[in-house]
Amino acid sequence: MKAPDLASIEDAGVHPWTGSVDPLRSAATHAHLTFCVVELAHAKDRSALFSGLDRGLGLPDHFGHNWDALADVLEDRDWLGKTGRVVAFTGSAHYRREHQADWSMLEDILAEASEFWKERHVAFWIFTG
Repeated sequence: MKAPDLASIEDAGVHPWTGSVDPLRSAATHAHLTFCVVELAHAKDRSALFSGLDRGLGLPDHFGHNWDALADVLEDRDWLGKTGRVVAFTGSAHYRREHQADWSMLEDILAEASEFWKERHVAFWIFTG
């Protein structure tokens, strides 16, 4: 797949992605955005989901491993950084299929955070695969 123009903040949000994350990594570098990968191939439950998010996103030590804490930290400038961020989820198909309610909640929180940053003219892109 070809990565979108990640400098276009208006298009930021939650988007599907298939294939290698390398085009996203390159596009993030070109747009001067922080790039991170959340690997969920081994996530079997909500606890493992939060652990994967914690590792992949580099969440702060005070992250409480629950939905409210995730929503709070994703709207924290100290976590996001100055330029914005691109997040690529890999290996998430199994979790998405087996835990549909959790996945829906996660996507809602990610979409809300992206809108929050968009209103502040900061890019927050999420690609799920």
